[in-house]
Amino acid sequence: MNGTLRAVSSPSFNASSVNWAEKNYLVVDDFAGIRQLLRESLRNLGAKNIDQASSGGEAIVALGRTRYDVVLCDFNLGDGKNGQQVLEEIRARSLLLPSAVFLMVSAEKSVESVMGAAEHQPDAYLIKPITEGVLLTRLNRVWHKKQVFREIDQAYADRDFLRAARICDEQIQLNKIHEIDLLRMKATLLMKAGEPDKAKAVYERILQEREFQWARVGLGKIRMANGEYEAARQIFQGIIVENRFYMDAYDQLAAAYQHMGQHEDACTILERAAQISPNSVTRQRSLGQVALRLGNYGIAEKAFRKCIAVGEYSVNKTPEAYFGLARVCGQKNETKEALNLLLTAQREFSTDLVQLRAKITEGLIYHESGDFRRARLTGDELEQMLNQNPERPDVPTCLELATLLFAVGVKEAPVDLLCYVIRNNHDNALLLDDVQKIFDKARMGDEGNRLIMASRKEAADMMNQGVLLWKTGKLFEAVEWMRGARKALPNNLRILFNAAQILISTLQQKGYDDALAAETAEVLRHVDKISPGQQRFAQLMEQLAQLNPARDLAPEAASS
Repeated sequence: MNGTLRAVSSPSFNASSVNWAEKNYLVVDDFAGIRQLLRESLRNLGAKNIDQASSGGEAIVALGRTRYDVVLCDFNLGDGKNGQQVLEEIRARSLLLPSAVFLMVSAEKSVESVMGAAEHQPDAYLIKPITEGVLLTRLNRVWHKKQVFREIDQAYADRDFLRAARICDEQIQLNKIHEIDLLRMKATLLMKAGEPDKAKAVYERILQEREFQWARVGLGKIRMANGEYEAARQIFQGIIVENRFYMDAYDQLAAAYQHMGQHEDACTILERAAQISPNSVTRQRSLGQVALRLGNYGIAEKAFRKCIAVGEYSVNKTPEAYFGLARVCGQKNETKEALNLLLTAQREFSTDLVQLRAKITEGLIYHESGDFRRARLTGDELEQMLNQNPERPDVPTCLELATLLFAVGVKEAPVDLLCYVIRNNHDNALLLDDVQKIFDKARMGDEGNRLIMASRKEAADMMNQGVLLWKTGKLFEAVEWMRGARKALPNNLRILFNAAQILISTLQQKGYDDALAAETAEVLRHVDKISPGQQRFAQLMEQLAQLNPARDLAPEAASS
């Protein structure tokens, strides 16, 4: 990696330089005639293995069944998923390998449509009508650029991101012309693998040579991960000043503002972003949630309705927009529509958690609209459910449930619920602030503060005792202690990570043991389930795999 980085364009290639016959193709268009024209254009290249899909849903099924080398997808696909949503799901589910090519084909020229598709980074965006020559030229150019990642494909598919990053270094030596693209991929892989310091070094090296905005965004995300929110804010703000169409910078800037407690600024930024690129389901949902928190029901309603509309066929569709819009309708005393939205959410997302959240939201709607009798009946029902089931839901649901129970006059159950949340998240300052606000609203500010301090200390003491046993060489005692800590606080990430680290140290120092290794993998899989993308996850999984190379534990964890 010595010498100056070079951002050099790929040389021109002839179609004859690629063996197009051995590639797998998918053509996606709702018009049979267009599919036939694209199919013939590919056949003129020599292509043989060409599948077709007439809708976004068919395309996703095909992509889940076959590893395609090239996908040609129209933007407008009639009823169901459009091309943007197909690409969105491909990225979310990793249905294409890094070396595969995705070409978006469309007659759409509006900023709204082009921006929506561009956010998910197709390899090219072709405007209809397109000639065979244009198609083949663009395909050829993109294909050769993407093939530098072919050696990385298998490691990426196995989610062995550290190995994939090492292959990037090997490819840089062989393909200096694509050094920038490979370094960008390497930094992304290092972030996925939980190696932010190494990713930071890659981004900084790139920026020494040339001011790439994506590298600055990468540095900003690392600052965010390290809790340096003001420094991250300055980075993202600067990028937006230079390029008002860099949508990821808006989302990251809004997140930085929220981490700093500046929710009005976050709302303003998300509103600006939604005006530029309105078809992002996740952005509209975030805007609605921030606006609802601020009591700006006009913005919240608009955002949630847009989220529901554009998310109908999106992989990012969740019940949050339905619950949020129901809360807005409750504030407007439109109780009938609010309850219908809850029924829709339960029908669309038929899980136990959604049923619980719908019941909580129903109680909040009754309370906020002044129907205190029904609110109290709902609260009594939920309190009974809590007493019968010791398992607790996720953090947002716990907070909403505690809010409702306090509102209808219950005290003991919501206090227990919030103390549970604190003990499992004892070092999350932003969340602790939200818990304090719930206590304040219930007129329990001072008592709540004391409960927060006591619960934090309980969790920290429990964790520290296990670490102390480990550091003083009492490995088996430390393992046993952390088992008890995990049972008491099953979702405390710091306790889980420390438990995994202590188990790995025991395996390193006392010898490999199948039962302990399986226990370690189970702990790490639980971490990845409750909070995917944690920095230490990939590091610890690799350490565990190295202790017994014959066992491929990392892919097992990824598929769970």
